Amino acid sequence: MDNLRIDKWLWAARFFKTRTLASDAVDNGKVRLGGERVKPARAVKAGDLLAIDNGAESWEVTVLGISDKRGAAPVARLLYAETAASVARRESEADARKLYREPGTTIKGRPTKHDRRALSKVSE
Repeated sequence: MDNLRIDKWLWAARFFKTRTLASDAVDNGKVRLGGERVKPARAVKAGDLLAIDNGAESWEVTVLGISDKRGAAPVARLLYAETAASVARRESEADARKLYREPGTTIKGRPTKHDRRALSKVSE
């Protein structure tokens, strides 16, 4: 196998939990192949450069291998190589998150009255 649908590859490489989420991300322009928006049925092959934004983090990766089966994370990690610039950017973003935490990140779901008061104290 030398090429595969981009949504299926993103799912197999574990960038998205489901193939539907991968397909939606490609449709919404969150995944770019060589800097251009593509459709979910677009074939990806070894050597392609992908820019991926899954909402929580963004990567810039080069496709190394093709697999249509979702396996363990260490196996999926062999399907791509992250660029040095992408690694540096993600590390700096992680450091920034450690230094300054968003006030609402610890709240799961709808905030309670106590949570809202705590948030308003932080913003004042």
